[in-house]
This record gives sequence, C-alpha cells and structure tokens, in this order.
Amino acid sequence: MRTKWDIFQCPIQLRDQLSAQLGVVPLIAQLLIKRGITTPEKAERFLSPSLRDLADPFLLKDMERAVERIVRAVRDEETILVYGDYDVDGMTSCALMVEFLGSLGVKTSYYIPHRLQEGYGLNSEAVKRIAGEGVNLLICVDCGVSDLEEIDLARQLGMDTIVVDHHEVPERLPDACAIINPMQPDCAYPFKGLAGVGVAFNFVMALRRRLRELEFWLKRPEPNLLRHLDLVALGTIADVAPLLDVNRICVKYGLKEVEHTDRPGLVALKKVSRLGAGDVSVGHVAFRLTPRLNAAGRMTDPSKGMELLLARDNYQARKIAEELDQANQQRQRTEEKTLREAKEMIVAQNLLKRKSFVLSSDQWHPGVIGIVASRLTEEFCRPTILIAFDGDKGKGSARSIGQFHLYDGLKPCGEYLLGFGGHKYAAGITISREQIRTFDEAFEKVVQESLGNEDLSSSIAIDAEVDLAEITPQLMRDLSLFTPHGVSNPRPLFASRNQVAVNNVRPVGADSVKFDVEEGGVTHETIGFGMADLEQSLPSAVKIAFHPRINDWDGSKKLQLELRAVETRSDG
Repeated sequence: MRTKWDIFQCPIQLRDQLSAQLGVVPLIAQLLIKRGITTPEKAERFLSPSLRDLADPFLLKDMERAVERIVRAVRDEETILVYGDYDVDGMTSCALMVEFLGSLGVKTSYYIPHRLQEGYGLNSEAVKRIAGEGVNLLICVDCGVSDLEEIDLARQLGMDTIVVDHHEVPERLPDACAIINPMQPDCAYPFKGLAGVGVAFNFVMALRRRLRELEFWLKRPEPNLLRHLDLVALGTIADVAPLLDVNRICVKYGLKEVEHTDRPGLVALKKVSRLGAGDVSVGHVAFRLTPRLNAAGRMTDPSKGMELLLARDNYQARKIAEELDQANQQRQRTEEKTLREAKEMIVAQNLLKRKSFVLSSDQWHPGVIGIVASRLTEEFCRPTILIAFDGDKGKGSARSIGQFHLYDGLKPCGEYLLGFGGHKYAAGITISREQIRTFDEAFEKVVQESLGNEDLSSSIAIDAEVDLAEITPQLMRDLSLFTPHGVSNPRPLFASRNQVAVNNVRPVGADSVKFDVEEGGVTHETIGFGMADLEQSLPSAVKIAFHPRINDWDGSKKLQLELRAVETRSDG
C-alpha cells in the first residue's frame, strides 16, 4: 500500500505575520504553527522553555485537600505508603513521592504490584496487607482513579487514600480523600497531557510550597525539586506523553539531570545501556534506558526497578542494572517470538479485511503483549488488542491509531469485559475466555463505525515543502530550539518541493544506502537507514521526504538529510 504524504497546508498570512514578529524565516514560523503555536508569546515560551512557565499546581482539582492531608500526616507522624505501577511511569512516580516524603522525615514505604500475579492497579489482597502493616495514608500514583471497591476497602480498614493519576476518569469516581487528575472534566489545570509522574511532580511542588508557607523548612533543608526532574523525564518519555507545554519543559531540564546524574541507579543503568558522556536525548531514554527499567515489570520482579531508582550504593545499583539488562534481552527474544506468531494469525485468519485486530493465545507472555500490539498497530494501521490467557481469564493490552480514541471505543464493549482502563492511545483489559468472541465482534463493530478505509492507510505528516537551498547551517541552529522531540512535537519532516537529481548512489553497511541530491547547484548528502533496496531502484530524479540532521562522526560535523520516503511520480 502506498504511503500517503500528508503535507501541512499552512495559512500564509499567519505564517508571514508570525515570521515578521519573531524575526525568523517563514519556515520556522510554519513549524511553530503546525504545532499549534500561533502567537509571539507562545512561541517565546516554546523556543525558550523555562521552569518559571510551569502552571500553578494548585489549579489541579483536589490539590488543596491532598496537601492538607499530607501536612496533617507529617504533623501527626502518620505512616504513609505509596502504591505505584509496574511500568516506568508508575515506578518513577512512586520513586519521586517516596524520595520527597522521605525528605520530610515521614515514615514512608512503597508497593509495586506484580504484573503477572496481581495485575494493574490496587487489589484487595494488597490493600489488606498494607492496612495490616499499620499504614494510615495510602497514596496511589499512576493508578487508582478506577479502583472504587479497593479504595472503599481501604477506608473500611482505617486508611485514607489520595489518588494521583492521569488516566481517563470513569463516570463514577472512588470515594478517596482527594483525587488529583487533570483529566477530570471540572479540573482547572490548563494542560491535560501529563504523565503520571508529571502529576506526582505537581503534587510535590504544591506540598513544598505549602510547607514553605508553614515555615517547615526552617528546621530542615528545603528539597531542590530540579534533581527530581530526571525521574519526570524518564516517566514522561516512557509513557509516550505529548512533549508540549509542561511536559516539554520538564523533559528538557530532566534530560540534563539524566546527563549529569550522580544517582547510582541511573549511572549504572546508563553504563549497561552503553550510554557514554555527552548529551542524553529522548531517543536514548526511549530506546536504551526505559526498556531496561520496564523489563523489571515485564519479565521479573517489578520492585527491582524501584530498587534501582532508589539505590544509594553503587555496587548494589550495578548488580540490579545488570539483572535488568539480562531481563531486557529475554524480553526482546520473547517479543520477537510473539510478534511472529501474531502476524501468522493475521494471515491465517485473513484479518486484513477487518478494521481491528483482537488476537489471543495461552502461550503469550503478558509482559510483552503491549509492545507487540504497538508494533502491529504501527505496521498495519489498525487498533490492536493482544490478550494473554491464563486459564479462563485473559489480560489484554490495546493500542490505537490517532483517528480512533481507544478508551472511548472500549466503553460500548464494557459489558463483555471484567474490567478496562487507559486513554486515547493505550489501554488494558481483563476478559473471561467465554466472552472473547462476543467482545471481538462488538469491538470490530465500534471500529467499523468510527473509521473509514482511508484511515487505515499509512501516512507521513510533512511539515513543509522546501527547496534544498533552504536547508542551511543557520536553519539547523534554529531547529535545535525545537528539541526535545516526541509525540506532538516530532522531528521536523520536510519534502522537496520539486524533483531533485540523484547522484553517486552507494551502499552503507549491511542495510542502508547513501546518495547525493542536487537542486539549483545545491547538493546534500542523503542517507536512508534500512533502505538498502533503493540502491538498485532509485531513478535519476525523485521527490524526497527527509529529516535534516547534523551527522557527527569522528569529530567531524556535516549537514545531512535523513531519508524517510521517496516519490518518483512527478505529481508527488
């Protein structure tokens, strides 16, 4: 199937106006408008993000109540337990809360549920054990907003509960002491895209401020929250949260904290991930650091990830990091096997005629089905649910495309599920074996009614058409201000306005190709990673879609185009 080039049609008058106001070339103004930034004030905040631009945490609904409950717990020397989740967002949220509460001198512990044995969120047996340990206040991070029965049980057992979450809220909320979640419809916090760790960071910001007003810090050192931004960056990137607004600010500063960290766990994690000195990028976090942390929850004891993040001993940290590196290698092997089997099911069952995939097996590992669902969604451009059955009960991971709101799509199918939760792009479900066929049919019906055939074709979103002469060292300096890149703020992707001449095609490594493109006397080296097949098929003139980049090799920096796609037809 041919990939569609979705070229952004920018309002010319607005582009030229913003260009003049900012004193930048129109191409930079167009990139800003594409990202929803249409005023000089918003542009300045985007191009020069500052911690001063973070929103007031007390705008979050129930923040006042939550802070007052913590202040009372500190005053009365109560025992607090932080209940997290087994993914990186949950672990970093939990570690952040534990570290900050520890700085208050409060007796604080944590609990991370086991993915395979307990599943996501609060569970009754854990609540009973926690209450038996004398805990007065339970803080749920990156979970809790859907756990009505468990929070009722906690109250019956004498514990108050504060929920610090970011997932879609159900129609009925749990009876907690406070629920901090920007997704609540009556929450005044202006940015709704926080990861769980972002909500937790707002919580400690608010708590630190209130304690300052109460002169609490006269008796002990006031914590520097900047040092916690390494955790915020890890969790936000791992949860694939949009890198705009608050998230972008925290990640930008957080990456610097990861780069210069003296946290033993991160030092060890960087070492086993083969990250040397130098800048740490979103890609380094997403593809090297967080997969190893996630491997704890996916393949082994999830508390190992927490132990690593909170480690204070270098030897202990190295030992845990090496264990997680081994677990990640096992995860990769299991993932590839599951992906291969899932693709075989799609072919054998002729599922490409459908608009969704619901696949299940008794042999699949619950720890990898979410990753595999993501890969299938990306490759086939369809909402995908993979379910791992154990006896009569299955745990599923769902992923979706941009045109289909996954959580909303699961709501009409809720009667066939034992439970579900999540957000627009990702969700988790629990289902009984006897309901799998009925649920499959119901979910496909919802997707059929929501998506047209054109929604199932792959596309690439192009920011602008350009002449090769516009790709200059100065443009690259301007583009560096758009980092860090991620969801909602991807790397700028350009397309040549016209066909460009192709010269000097040559192979690079085992699976890549290089060639030169020329237009109007301007030549740029172009590299296509994983596109070795183009060596024999490139015509003498093509339109190209590309990311401009600076290739830093052996101390030499060179402007280069990173190829994403080619179009040989003159109509583009």
